[in-house]
Amino acid sequence: MTDRDEGRTQPGMSDALGYRRPRSAFSTNLPGLSANAPAGQDFSQGAALTGGMDKAIPAGDARRLPDLGMALKSIAGFWLLYMALVTLRAIILQYHDLGPMLLRRAAAIVVGALVTFLIYLLMRCVARSSLTKKAVLAGLLCFPAALLFGSFNYYIFYVFAPLDSVMSNWDSEGLSALEMAVKSVIESAISWYFLFAAWSALYVATSYARELRAADLRASLFAREAQEAQLRALRYQINPHFLFNTLNSLSSLVLTKRTETAERMLMNLSTFFRATLSADPTADVPLAEEIKLQRLYLDIEQIRFPERLTVEIEMPEALLDTLVPVLILQPIVENAVKYGVAKSRKPVTVRLTAYEEAGRLHIKVKDDGEAGEAEAGEGGTGVGLANVRERLTARYGPMAGVLHGADPDGGYTVHLYMPVVRA
Repeated sequence: MTDRDEGRTQPGMSDALGYRRPRSAFSTNLPGLSANAPAGQDFSQGAALTGGMDKAIPAGDARRLPDLGMALKSIAGFWLLYMALVTLRAIILQYHDLGPMLLRRAAAIVVGALVTFLIYLLMRCVARSSLTKKAVLAGLLCFPAALLFGSFNYYIFYVFAPLDSVMSNWDSEGLSALEMAVKSVIESAISWYFLFAAWSALYVATSYARELRAADLRASLFAREAQEAQLRALRYQINPHFLFNTLNSLSSLVLTKRTETAERMLMNLSTFFRATLSADPTADVPLAEEIKLQRLYLDIEQIRFPERLTVEIEMPEALLDTLVPVLILQPIVENAVKYGVAKSRKPVTVRLTAYEEAGRLHIKVKDDGEAGEAEAGEGGTGVGLANVRERLTARYGPMAGVLHGADPDGGYTVHLYMPVVRA
């Protein structure tokens, strides 16, 4: 918990004294009634499951045309580019009546944009279909679109007050007006088909890329949430025997009237659990903070084993700001006490050291107890070391890991390595 959070705890979180504020009431009783009072509304009544409760459920993205902005921009850009090209062509060929022709071309462009927008609306009907189905529908829609636009283009240039510059290039080849109109519309529709097909291909490709990006984003979010859930699950696999043994020790201290020692042990236990339970299991903390938490834990254990447990910590000053996963050392230190100290008949030293090599942080936890083989997993479940290994793999991948085994000098050593990361 940061300094800013103290004094304004959220419901369900511990305050400065270790007490929890009550969570928001989850009751169907009316305000002011006790828990034993008759419920003002229960779940057997239909209204309790409708109305306000239904309104609280997010409806998601209710927009029918979520890609409307993208479609309008592409249509406008497509037809404006086409108008710029045909206008440049008219200027180069030095057409007469350039002004009136430009106005009619602008009208044709507007109609073309509207026809293209109609294709877009029809394409939205298969927005959730496969890419093949979208491509086939787009290809089919371009035929009537090209005929419609070709007919309007023929009318605006050849029927509605034809321009001299246009009619001078028109060879009727002895065909009737109807035959010439049909021929002209069909010939131009072939060219317009490829124009509409080009936009349709652009839209299908763009919408498909948009869907892929959304799918990748969802996949990355799911992967991140899964990793965070895994880290939380691994983080909370704290050995419950530590709490049971500590409470038993407190009971013994109270019965023997060693109140000062019991009070010190209780305060250390409260501080330890407040720090560990409020810590974000996915967060990284400076090595100095991690060592402080382990020192607090070992202080509790030293009260349990005053004659058998000695602690030595050697951390270079240059590495104290290195970031490590929070409580990554907790299962290892617990194992050292559980197997190295509790099962030994002689004094045991638990030693924590660290050094940097080749861009990696190395941390060693060594005890010189007598139960090395049991600590390797034969006498336990091996959950602690597996916990640490999985957390390091989830956080750093193959750049981190755990080595462990009986030490040649006696006892047992666990060796962690991970990339050096500083805040």
